[in-house]
Amino acid sequence: MSATLINLIIQIVAGALGGNAAGAASKDVSLGTAGNTIAGAIGGGVGGQILTALVPMLSGAAGGVDVGALLGQAVGGGVAGAIVTAVVGLIKNKMA
Repeated sequence: MSATLINLIIQIVAGALGGNAAGAASKDVSLGTAGNTIAGAIGGGVGGQILTALVPMLSGAAGGVDVGALLGQAVGGGVAGAIVTAVVGLIKNKMA
């Protein structure tokens, strides 16, 4: 597998976990388990790719598998997933 695909998978999984954590932390922004997972996964994938573009060191392009780069991808994806889930949850609840 290419490094880009591995990074994207890590970002999506971390984003889904971050989305569920954000939903569990505050019931005001929770979208339900499925909604938190989907919003977090999308946020993790998109946010992680933006982070990789802004900080090229996280791409792991130096060759091989770099644990620091993988950890950076996981943290970036998780935080982005939590933020997107919280924003979508707030918007949904304000519209209801």
